[in-house]
Amino acid sequence: MSRARAEERPGTAGTTLLVLVGLSMAVLLLTALLGMAKAKTGPIYSESNMLYAALVFYAGAGALYMAYGVAGIERYVKYASISTAIGFLATTIAAGHRWYLAGRPPFSNLYEMLLSFVWTLALMTLVAEKYYKVKIIGSITMPLAVVSVILMQLLPSEVRPLVPALQSTWLQVHVSLAMLSYAACAVSFALAIMFLIQDDMKTESFQALTALGMVAIYASMMLRFRSGGFAVAGWDPQQQSEIFIARGQSLFVTIPDLGWLFVLVLISTLAPLALYGVARLRKSEEFYGYANQAMFVTILLQVVGALAFVMRAKGGAYPSPDADGLVPTALAASPFILAGIVGAIFAGLLYLLLMWRREGLQKMLPSADDLDRITYKTICIAFPLLTLMIAVGAYWANETWGSYWSWDPKETWAAITWLVYAGYLHMRITRGWKGRRAAYFAILGFAVVIFTFFGVTYLLPGMHAYA
Repeated sequence: MSRARAEERPGTAGTTLLVLVGLSMAVLLLTALLGMAKAKTGPIYSESNMLYAALVFYAGAGALYMAYGVAGIERYVKYASISTAIGFLATTIAAGHRWYLAGRPPFSNLYEMLLSFVWTLALMTLVAEKYYKVKIIGSITMPLAVVSVILMQLLPSEVRPLVPALQSTWLQVHVSLAMLSYAACAVSFALAIMFLIQDDMKTESFQALTALGMVAIYASMMLRFRSGGFAVAGWDPQQQSEIFIARGQSLFVTIPDLGWLFVLVLISTLAPLALYGVARLRKSEEFYGYANQAMFVTILLQVVGALAFVMRAKGGAYPSPDADGLVPTALAASPFILAGIVGAIFAGLLYLLLMWRREGLQKMLPSADDLDRITYKTICIAFPLLTLMIAVGAYWANETWGSYWSWDPKETWAAITWLVYAGYLHMRITRGWKGRRAAYFAILGFAVVIFTFFGVTYLLPGMHAYA
């Protein structure tokens, strides 16, 4: 009798979680539906409604993929796939609706590029899961999709006429190639991470890499540190856009004391790295344990930092060194900051999943050789697309600006991205690089992609400021 009860428990627990996730999604969708009915904001298939639905389904899928990693219950993957497919359908309708309203493909600005990126990422997630049997890949790609859709909610989304530089048929070709290649790079990144798990890379090394990524995010945010405060762009609520004091130069306001909080968070992200270094030097398992405890602390502090940033940046007004009185700001004025914070928190949660369920995850994954081969195939798709993207962009730039290459920050970093993946293929084909060295290359490549896509726009605006 006790054995029978033990066999029933996994099924019962699995059903309970499915019901909880399903009810949560239903409540969110029903609440939005009632709000639309009351406000009479337009057709249910509008872009904003479909993106909200996509966000709900991607979040539900991500929760189920991660639950599969924890519990290993096959039903979670089945329903996660269904949720991902519904989210993909909603994203498709959103893109189609915007295309219809604008009279052109949705490729003109960062908001529309993210829309294309999410669409491609969801599609490639379903392909990798169905045809390559990488069932847990959604635990990485779906959080990326969720962060991207959240970021879209903060970016200006009005359909506006194309600026003269974008009034070309080459726009659709160039951006399509960029988003397809970037999504393929994201999938190769997820596959490389899974390869390292299957290849018995030490969990402590994952902890150090995760902490290093967190340090990079918060160190870049320190560029906005101002005498204990934190500088964010001013926001014009009437125009629904940033306030500029010159071409490409935003007017910044300073949120008091928030800078010190982010300094504390940065220090907390350094603690796991320092403890990891001590553990390596002393060969001490005890200090590895301290490093993991420090990871818990830094994730909690990052959550506090995220809440503080949201509460203070949302609809606040603060002093600016370049203007008299108080200048308003909004979350929409700082989308990359919020995306970076949320991304760092997701990375920490994925590390905790790995730490708790290392052996279970390995049993769920294809063999290391299969993962290495699939990663290679994915990059073989991404690299030609990157090459064509740069070639088309150069040709288009010559038609528009009279020069094939102008060393604009976005162009420069696109070239660096291309060189990283070219290095991956060169070393694999000519030197036979496989395994961990190849996986590190794939991870580095996606880090450069993220900086090219978001970091350059945030830190190094140029002629591609609209992208």
